Amino acid sequence: MVFGIGKGKFMNEKDKLLTIGQFAALHGINKKTLMWYDEIGLFKPAAIHPSNGYRCYNYRQSPILETILLLRELDVSIPEIQAFMQNRSAENLRCLLDDKIKDLDLQINHLKAVRNTLQSHRQNMNTLLTMDLSEISIVEKEERCLVTVDIDEHTSFEKEVKLITAETARFGLGRLHDASYGSMLPVESLLKGDFEHYTKLFIEIPFLPRKKGLHVQPKGNYLRAFHKGSWDGLALRYKEILAYAGKHKLELSGFSYEKGINETVVDRIEDYIVEIEIPITPQSSFTATL
Repeated sequence: MVFGIGKGKFMNEKDKLLTIGQFAALHGINKKTLMWYDEIGLFKPAAIHPSNGYRCYNYRQSPILETILLLRELDVSIPEIQAFMQNRSAENLRCLLDDKIKDLDLQINHLKAVRNTLQSHRQNMNTLLTMDLSEISIVEKEERCLVTVDIDEHTSFEKEVKLITAETARFGLGRLHDASYGSMLPVESLLKGDFEHYTKLFIEIPFLPRKKGLHVQPKGNYLRAFHKGSWDGLALRYKEILAYAGKHKLELSGFSYEKGINETVVDRIEDYIVEIEIPITPQSSFTATL
């Protein structure tokens, strides 16, 4: 049969010797890498030319070299690879790959978090470039889970930093840019004309799964507004928000979520912009203390 002849020919071709340059080119590496692998006993040539001492390889060695190159790409150390090569087995390779897959998953999750942070910053910059500071609008938001810490009017700044630092460490955040931070003011307080007594600080961690103990910021429509300048002017902005909600018969609920959106591009408090988002539902009647 033609198939059988072809197969036999192909198997014979696998035994043919390749020069070190040919074998290196086949695998997209420098031949000096193969020379070094030989010197340290990690990967030996199939034969040494008797007259000139040149290293020669065959195609049957390709899967082994590719395994070594894959492990190197996964940052497996040379001693680890040498230990595996000295005792190659399906079980040992599976264990080694299991460990590296776990490490890779952590790296992927971190890169996803960084990407999410970059997207958030980009969205903030887009908002800054197109926003109307005087506008109050209605936006739709997806549900998100937040890590929160309780505070009150007696909580010092040093205490707040300590609380945030502890939660950051508990959730394994290596850098502050892996999360976004803000504060929460109960709507109940807003309706009473109390615009100062915040009860929580929040940390939004990308890809945080929903679980017990987390604060769930609900999916739905939100009233969104912005405030530029020092915090002293926030009370006036909240009065404008309440007036807007009353005019349009919108009921505020839960918390007002505040987050700075331009810290990375301003130095003066006069230029600082806070984004305010409050869950809303339509209603037939609405009253608020202004």
